[in-house]
Amino acid sequence: MASDAGPGNNKNNCILQGIFMTEAFELSQPSEQTSWLETRLEPQCQRHPGLSGVHQLSDGLDAFAARYLLMQKAERSLDIQYYIWQNDLSGRLLFSAVLEAARRGVKVRLLLDDNNTPGLDETLAQLNRHPNIEVRLFNPFSFRTLRALGYLTDFARLNRRMHNKSFTVDGVTTVVGGRNIGDEYFGTGNEPLFADLDVMAIGPVVKEVAEDFERYWHSKPVSPLQKVLDDEAPEEDSVSLPAEWRHSEPVQRYLQRLENSSLLQELEEGTLALTWAKARLLSDDPRKGLGKARARSLLPQRMLEVIGTPQQQFDIISAYFVPTRAGVAQLLALKRKGVKIAILTNSLAANDVSIVHAGYAKWRKKLLRHGIALYELKPQAGVPEAPHDRGLTGNSGSSLHAKTFSVDQKTLFIGSFNFDPRSAVLNTEMGLVIESAALAGETHQRFSQSMRDRAWTLRLDKWGRVNWLEYPDEPQQIVHKHEPGCSWWQRLQVRLVWRLPIEWLL
Repeated sequence: MASDAGPGNNKNNCILQGIFMTEAFELSQPSEQTSWLETRLEPQCQRHPGLSGVHQLSDGLDAFAARYLLMQKAERSLDIQYYIWQNDLSGRLLFSAVLEAARRGVKVRLLLDDNNTPGLDETLAQLNRHPNIEVRLFNPFSFRTLRALGYLTDFARLNRRMHNKSFTVDGVTTVVGGRNIGDEYFGTGNEPLFADLDVMAIGPVVKEVAEDFERYWHSKPVSPLQKVLDDEAPEEDSVSLPAEWRHSEPVQRYLQRLENSSLLQELEEGTLALTWAKARLLSDDPRKGLGKARARSLLPQRMLEVIGTPQQQFDIISAYFVPTRAGVAQLLALKRKGVKIAILTNSLAANDVSIVHAGYAKWRKKLLRHGIALYELKPQAGVPEAPHDRGLTGNSGSSLHAKTFSVDQKTLFIGSFNFDPRSAVLNTEMGLVIESAALAGETHQRFSQSMRDRAWTLRLDKWGRVNWLEYPDEPQQIVHKHEPGCSWWQRLQVRLVWRLPIEWLL
């Protein structure tokens, strides 16, 4: 820990010491009636009946701090649901926090999609062995080592994944959004940051998230860990953070950054700024994981019913944007009605799944010809310039991972849903619909700032070819005639892929 931390950081220093203690973080004994979180948050809910209090977590550091502090303050229950949980620094820190919470008597339920658990079997088995922790897997693989064999024998099921992300504590507060658990989502270490967006919420919407978790927990695609793994958990501790990690430079550097997070102190003191609004959870039927969900229950149809049709403005931020022929037709129909449509997605150079880019690139010209504004995030090389970045495109070195859209600057969706066939038809997804002109307007402003500062503006030249512009309509305007930052071979690969009949898989 930095020895020159000023007096203003004393409270944060005390909070963060728990990250590096080998024993469980000690809390004062909670009363039987109310938990620490209820004491701090319920009075605010009572002052805003029928509304939910929401706080956007656009900064990766704050997103980690919120999860870790909430784990430390949990007294009754932790319901955790994720698509990816990496076994890296942030993943190990949070695994350790899960175990510490269980040792305090907190009941922990951990639901993970099994597609991204290679190498975690021992850790999950050790967690599951604790009497206060239960681990379950969504659409688990029968072959634990050679998982590709599973796709050969059971492709229809294993191709459907649980992309949901939720984190609910004591039934009082929840974190929902686009982030998985891993260094690339929280800006830990020197890894490039996935720019993403979560929302922390209290109030009535928390009950909806808790009930949805219960629905998934008992659904048919989900299996208890002990039914998937044959071997007993090893005696060696694979959960707690090793001593050499606790004192390593990356951990100490991240701790120093955490000390500067005002979110920690605001959560501790109950002064966190909340926007009070009507909020509603939209979530896929878990039977979608078996291909048995009704079409009316799928998230795109639910979003249309709840949010309605845009009348003036439709801003889309999607890491993976594959509109398909039907989606393009719907966007053009909105445009003909006078709706302004702007879309921000990853450029080929910034996209971490280049094959998905092919499903987007084939539709660019048609969208641009009909007046739909397209923006592509530039890859930002190097170490982050500042510990915090409140923009939608995150710190330097980032790749866009956010999934959000706003309608008429009145309604905002934040969740796991990408505008692609996989999210629409194959994977289960979830997100919050928030009716708040303030939050939607703030998102629109940050969207506009991101377009100016960190994205290429796409336009057609007089020959109908796509150009990528920096500083458009300014004297210093720079025009790129080909996909910027990419080799001819990368561009050729995309062109070859978009001719394959695989759009439904993207």
